[in-house]
Amino acid sequence: MESVFPGGVFPAGCPSRVLLDHVTSKWGVLVLVSLTDGPQRWSDLRRRAEGVSEKMLAQTLRTLEADGLVHRDQKPVMPPRVDYSLTPLGEELAEVMVPLLRWVGRHADDIIGAPAC
Repeated sequence: MESVFPGGVFPAGCPSRVLLDHVTSKWGVLVLVSLTDGPQRWSDLRRRAEGVSEKMLAQTLRTLEADGLVHRDQKPVMPPRVDYSLTPLGEELAEVMVPLLRWVGRHADDIIGAPAC
């Protein structure tokens, strides 16, 4: 595996572990993949990722923004408007996550034993 991951992802102190935690969290994945449809407002993201709390969505967006994966665009209008979109790095990541989510959707029923949504 060293040849596949020359920078290392297995050592406990590796920075990739932190990033892996951010991008593979349930809400992180759903936000990133949701944004592949283009810029969205906070309320749109919350509605789309059913079950996410306001606090968790805000925390997830802040984390992904700090990681350089999501761009926050605050418009100077009244009422305030904020749009979220993927950065080029976020687009690259979402590109590989979409097939993963597609696979999960196809196999969730077989593995978990509950009907697909």
